[in-house]
Parts: sequence; C-alpha cells; structure tokens
Amino acid sequence: MSSNAELIKIAQGVYENICAMLDSEDYHYAKDDDRMRINLTMQGEGIPIDIYFNVDSERQFVQVLSPLPFTIPENKRVDLAVAISVANDHFANGSFDFNFSRGKIVFRLTSSYIDSILGRELFYYMLRITITTVDRYSDKFMMLGKGLMTLDQFMEADANR
Repeated sequence: MSSNAELIKIAQGVYENICAMLDSEDYHYAKDDDRMRINLTMQGEGIPIDIYFNVDSERQFVQVLSPLPFTIPENKRVDLAVAISVANDHFANGSFDFNFSRGKIVFRLTSSYIDSILGRELFYYMLRITITTVDRYSDKFMMLGKGLMTLDQFMEADANR
C-alpha cells in the first residue's frame, strides 16, 4: 500500500498531464493546484458546456463532471429519470447522474489510475466524450423538462440516433 505522500505525488503527475493536454490544445481553463481541480467551458452546438476535471489522490482516479445549467421542474422529474436511464443504456463510458430531489443533472466520466500511467490521449478522450455526450443530450433534456418534448418523442429520437 502506498503512503499518503506517494499517492499525492502520483495524483500531481496525473493533474499535470491533464494541464499539459489542455495546454497542447490551447484550451483556456482555470485551475486549483491545491485541490487538483480544473474548470473550463466549451461551446457545443447548443448551450455552453461547463467541464470540471478532478484528480482524487485518495481514491486514485480522475473524474470529469459536467453539470447541466438548468433545473428540472418537479412535475417533469419522473420523465427525466426515465429519459436519463434510456440515454445511459447506450454509453460505453460515462453516465448522466440525476438528483431527483433537486432536479439537477450531471454527466460523469471516471478513470482509475491505480498501478497505471494515464496519458494525455486518455484525458483528451475523456474531454471529447464529455463534450459530445452533453452536447447531444442537454437540449433534449431541457426540452423535456420544459414540456417542449414528450418522453415518447425523446425515446423515438434516441432510438433513431
């Protein structure tokens, strides 16, 4: 078992590789070196996409989170829970998490680095999957929440993707 200092050193290497990947692509981002967190916003085809990279030294993983910038009204939350379940069924990597009581949706993608060396290509892949997935579904989730799309319409559109 590694000591806490060793785990932190490994995590810092992972964090530095994520920053290097973002720098190599000329992305603009904010970072918190002490907490090993990186925030950036990308423009999708629809709404802007907020993305957070978090490196967790204790659990030895890197996580990408992308919270959707809207709240689902209470009367649409059951439909959203079903829609998210349908959407998640297609994904090989990542998933949408839905906090039913708060009406908030977050896309989450995690990769462990236990006994591994993660390269920039993996972080770029994690970023692209997040952008592509959030961009594909955020507008549909928002329309479903606003009553501009029915659950049946969502399921039909998702089946035809």
